[in-house]
Amino acid sequence: MERLESTRVYANAWMTVREDRIRRPDGSAGIYGVIDKPDYALVIPLDGERLMLVEQYRYPLGARRWEFPQGTAPDRAELDPAELAARELREETGLRAGSMVRIGTLDVAAGMSSQRGHVYLATDLTEGLAERELEEQDMRAAWYPRAAFEMMVRAGEITDAQSVAAYTQLLLHEHHR
Repeated sequence: MERLESTRVYANAWMTVREDRIRRPDGSAGIYGVIDKPDYALVIPLDGERLMLVEQYRYPLGARRWEFPQGTAPDRAELDPAELAARELREETGLRAGSMVRIGTLDVAAGMSSQRGHVYLATDLTEGLAERELEEQDMRAAWYPRAAFEMMVRAGEITDAQSVAAYTQLLLHEHHR
């Protein structure tokens, strides 16, 4: 597939939206709408058999959701994924990790977005004060036993696709050590 022309149709501090005119392999024309966002980091804070989750209001869904700490840098900045992971963990939970291991990569919505996620396992944790951004002021964090996390996924209480996929990556990481 060949991109013939790209037009930015919207931009803010977190993303841009573009429309690309393309040519398919058979020569036919088409368009793609693409959401460009910088890569994000998702962190699985693990203390023995406990996982720390954060809960926040997700405006597009109109509901609060539990998920692993995750995010991008402001103003569409590109940061080293490990640096971003440590930052998100500290901001959202106040935790600092003595060990931060990258365990996977996720594509958010490959049919419409260029964004990719980098999944980290954080262990040897030290508690501190959260340093939340303005949008995260109503966020809360809590420890959950792994069995409770799995039950919450099965019950539809945790529906964040990135968190569910990251937990699968954690299981595979542990299985193949």
